[in-house]
This record gives sequence, structure tokens and C-alpha cells, in this order.
Amino acid sequence: MTAFPSALLEQLWDARTPFVLLAYFVVAALARRARPLERYHLRAAGTLVVLHLIACVVAAGQVANGYEPRIAELVALAFELLAIVSLGTTIVFRILLPRVGFTLPRILIDIVTAVAVLVVFIIVGKRAGFSVAGLITTSAVLTAVIGFSLQDTLGSVMGGLSLQMDKSVTVGDWITLGPGQPTGRVIEIRWRYTAIETRAWETVIIPNGMLVKSQVIILGRRIGEPRMARRQVDFFVDFRSLPTQVIGAVLPALRADPVPRMATEPVPQVLFIGVKDSYAHYCVRYWLTDLEADDPTDSAVRIRVWFALRRAGIPLSIPASTVFVTHETPEREQRKTEDERATRITALASVDLFGGLPEPMREELCQQLAYMPFAAGEAVTREGDKDDGLYILVAGEAAVRIGSGSEEREVARLGAGQFFGEMSLMTGEARTASVIATTDLVTYRISKPAFQAILQDTPAMADQIAEILVMRRTALSAARDEQDGVRRSRMESAKQDLASKIRGFFGLERN
Repeated sequence: MTAFPSALLEQLWDARTPFVLLAYFVVAALARRARPLERYHLRAAGTLVVLHLIACVVAAGQVANGYEPRIAELVALAFELLAIVSLGTTIVFRILLPRVGFTLPRILIDIVTAVAVLVVFIIVGKRAGFSVAGLITTSAVLTAVIGFSLQDTLGSVMGGLSLQMDKSVTVGDWITLGPGQPTGRVIEIRWRYTAIETRAWETVIIPNGMLVKSQVIILGRRIGEPRMARRQVDFFVDFRSLPTQVIGAVLPALRADPVPRMATEPVPQVLFIGVKDSYAHYCVRYWLTDLEADDPTDSAVRIRVWFALRRAGIPLSIPASTVFVTHETPEREQRKTEDERATRITALASVDLFGGLPEPMREELCQQLAYMPFAAGEAVTREGDKDDGLYILVAGEAAVRIGSGSEEREVARLGAGQFFGEMSLMTGEARTASVIATTDLVTYRISKPAFQAILQDTPAMADQIAEILVMRRTALSAARDEQDGVRRSRMESAKQDLASKIRGFFGLERN
């Protein structure tokens, strides 16, 4: 047993074990911050090194006890060469080349590794006294039989090799084989198959041979362009609605405030497809920037279309075969009218501008209110726009923002019962702020023509309204230390200016 340590040291140096260990620790140091895949290959190399050490210990023990260590030495040599191959491919193909921005296809790396392993077996075979090349030559018939029985598998292997070499399909692409076939994102291309993940959290395994033989549609890929896919959302309206009116209602709503994940360039389109049995067929075509979120974005587009049509008073289509089982009676129709009237009267009562209106005029103005719903994210008004409408919020919440781009900031929140746009209604001034719906909104809009008839009948109301507007404006801008006399003087001057603007805007004659 005293000869065992010296025999072990001699065996390790003969097998070049210290150099193999040094190479392993160098590669381990380089791979310390590598991805898990590289660490996995390093663990495989470490296993081969450990097996090599065990074989060397066995050989040394045989020498110390007077036995021939030939078999153990051959095993040690095999594990040594395999460890060198594993370390070499790991450091070259999986650590160094990726760090300089050059990544080889996985299949090509596997081919190089397989060739190197074959060379190892030839070297070990020659050391053992038999020719591996001769064995391969004499087994040609067996090779042909195996190749014939595995032709589909070999076809998939060659297909995977061609996919990796020409990079027609790459990891990260969204692909489908056609109508009725699954659509998913490529997550891995292996020797035999390509794996895709669908939007339904399913993993589909597609043999590479099928990919090579079939037509493959790669979604959202165009040379020199960002990855986007065109989507089409159909909707149907009453065939009696003017096509220009329908397109004019929906298109601005989509272009002014695109829904999340909708590209702004190319711009969305609204197209008139045709007229069928009892409805007109339209569609929205837009470009999706996140291919994984197709259905949620389509839903957001439909919501935006619905609100735009409701604001324009355009009814959605009803199939000709629809049968109404609700019995429409005069009493039911009157009840619906009364409910709507009560809602409008309540909305008007929340606006102090109209508090001094006589009851008949308030009823008349109530009939002129326009129902205007907005979806969350839409702009009700925009800063700088010329718009002569006042909006009364009935339900929902909106944010008041000023500025644009990076300088845009929120300055207030509006809720049910509040109103905005009074200065634009009364004077025609441009909007001083943008109002964005933070939730779905229900509003009523009063336009200049709706209010003009009332002022024409009672021009003196211009002074009362001007006084209210001045009070609202002064409350926002007056300095805390301003004296009451100065404030009253400024309010009176501002009142006269506003009254003059209101009269001029509505074409009223001065009393």
C-alpha cells in the first residue's frame, strides 16, 4: 500500500490530469456569470473530470497491487478526452463567442460536438487495438436499415439543421402553419422539433420536417419595419346611416386617442365593406404592436367604436329576424321619457350658469342636451381646440391636464355633477386645458346653437352669466392678499369684458 501514493501521482501526470483540472477551473471562472445553460454544460464537464479522476485512482490501485491497468487507463483516457471536448465547446461556443456578439446555431454546435466525440472514440479505439472506422464500414447494411426505418426522424433532424442554418424561422418569431392551425411564439428549435407557445398557455411541438414541407406564416415580420400585425375588427350598423357619417364618427376617435398596443403609424383605417341583408358592414383595420395581446386589444377597439357611434347617434344593426317580445305601450314609452327628462333636469341643475333660467327656458334647454358617452382614455376636449360646447358630467371621472408631451401635467379631477367648457360655450375661446376620461364617462353637451335661442329671447341674461363666469375665474386667479375693493373693481371690469364677448359671440344687440 505504500506504493499507492507514488503510483497515483505517476498515473495523474501520465494522464495529464493536472492540466485538465486547471482548464476546468479556468472555464469555471469565466462561466461564473454565465447563463444557466452554460453552467449546465460546465456541470457536465465537471462530471467527466470526476469520472476521469476515479478511473485514474482505479488504475493506480491496480498498478500498486501488481495488476495490469490497461482497461482503467483506457477509461481514464476516454473521460479525459470527453472532458476536454466539453470544456472546449463550452468556452468557445457558449462563453467567448456570445460575448463578442457572434452566436452559432445550436444544431451546428451539436454537430461539432458530435464530430469531436466521434474522434475521441476513434482515438480510444485505436489505443484499445481495434478500428472504429472499419467497424463503421462493415456495418453499412445495418446503417441502411436503420436509416430507412428512421427516415421521418432523420427528415426532421435535417429540417431542423436547415432552419438553424438559413434562419428562416428564429426563436421569438410568431408563426402559424395556416388557417385552423395553432399560432404561437417560437421558444426553441431542437434537432427533431420546434416548440411554440400559444396565447392559451399551451406548448405545441411541431416536427421540423413538417415546417420544411409546409407553408409557414411568420406574423408581424417585414424587413426594415418594427414587428407589428394587422388586425381587423368588424362592426355593423343600420344600413340607413350614411357611410361618411359612420367613418367620420369612428375614425377620429381611434386616431386621436389610440388604444394601448395600437400603432400610430401606420394609422388605423375604417372601411365600408358592403351592405348585406339588413345591415351595413364596416371594419376597423389597425396594426398591433404586441402580438401576444390580440384579443384584449380587439376588445378595446370595439369599446372605442361603440362609444363613438353612441356619441354620433348612430345605431348598431339589428338582424332582420329579431323578434321583440317586449310590449311597447304608450305608458312604457312615457315612463322612459320621464326618466330621461329627470336625468337631464338634474344635470342642468348642477350648472350654476343656468340657475337663473325661467322654468320654460330650462325645459327648452333640457331638450337640446346631446348625450355624449366616452370610453376611458378618450379625450373629451383638447387644449387649444376651438369648440363651443359645455359638458356636464353625469357619471364617471375625468382628469384635467395642461401642457403637452413631457410637460403635460394633471391639475384637477372632475366627477359626476361637475361641468367644464363654459368659457368656450359663452365666448368661443379656445380650450385652455385637456379633459381626459379616466373611467367610462356619461356626459351631456350643450352647444352654441342650443343656447343661442335662449339668449336671443332674453339678452339681459348675458350680464348674469358674465357675472358668474367672472366669479369662477376670479376665484381661481385672485391673489390671497388682494384687497376687497381692488377685487370688486377687477371683477366689474372683467364682467363688462365678458358680457361684451358673450354678446358679440351670440350676435346680441346691446341694450
